Amino acid sequence: MANEDKRIVIAGAGSIGCYAGGCLALAGLRVILLARPRIEEALRKDGLRATELDGRDRSIKPDGLSATADPAAALRGAEIILVTVKSGATEYMAALIAGHARPDAVVVSLQNGVDNADRLRARLTGRPVLAGMVPFNVVQSPDGELPLRVHRASEGKVMIEEGIAGLDELLDVDGFAVAAHGDMTAVLWGKLLLNLNNALVALCGLPLATQLADRRWRLILAGQIDEALAAMRASSIEPARIAGLRPALLPKLLRLPDGLFKVLARRMLAIDPEARSSMWDDLQRGRPTEIDELQGAILRLADREGTPAPLIKRVTALVRKAEQENHGSPGLTPEAISAGLRSA
Repeated sequence: MANEDKRIVIAGAGSIGCYAGGCLALAGLRVILLARPRIEEALRKDGLRATELDGRDRSIKPDGLSATADPAAALRGAEIILVTVKSGATEYMAALIAGHARPDAVVVSLQNGVDNADRLRARLTGRPVLAGMVPFNVVQSPDGELPLRVHRASEGKVMIEEGIAGLDELLDVDGFAVAAHGDMTAVLWGKLLLNLNNALVALCGLPLATQLADRRWRLILAGQIDEALAAMRASSIEPARIAGLRPALLPKLLRLPDGLFKVLARRMLAIDPEARSSMWDDLQRGRPTEIDELQGAILRLADREGTPAPLIKRVTALVRKAEQENHGSPGLTPEAISAGLRSA
């Protein structure tokens, strides 16, 4: 698999997709970005700028990128397809892959949630499909800023499922570290615990670092994680360690006083000061969020196992309300969430 001539398609060149594709292209790999027309036009006109938390700033000129909004043109001949669309578009992308890609193309889901690889497999019978996990945030520049900039706002190594020899080595490039993992189910459930915070950032509108530094918000996140862990235990799901920490200890860490938390959670707080969550970005842009794939996954599990999840239900309802109102982040306080829970 370690062949730089492999044709790699980024299926869904949004924030994560553009960042991954940019890093792979900068490493000299053959990359095609399947993007919305607006993104395609920006990439073709002005190229791409990839920046990182440590201050590194790299640019790719238009002639160093290949981007298209035509699924057939992108997917035809693809040997590796990295799926980076939002979870709500998984079935749509699977249909495009089934209709246009070669049958032996390796498909890797680099999406939030725990079941996207399974949903792809169900529609791509006989094709190799691997689960993956991206641990870091990527922030896209505001509309109109050119060249398009994608900024990696936190740290971490991408994990992909074992099964294709050398794939992790091929994709492991500068700025986009990749490793194979033998238990992606555990990894995805572990990541989901942290992703429960995406909705809180969306609801408050604060930068992620500011929100996590406030114990009032961390108490709400800890409560959600407690509910999620109870549902997982009832279903015999064992989530992977998070930043070296056993998941059962995460709520205890989050509940510490602010000063002690800042000392003990340095890795968790290694975030760009302006980074927010993709769910916040969805609300700001009037797009559907991934609440059904994040909090929703826990609610389905809790309902099946009969474990209570009132806080997760409350957070889910508030995000759906914000989606319907379509005014961006509602700018809620932690007290507004907790008060509504008590009155429910």
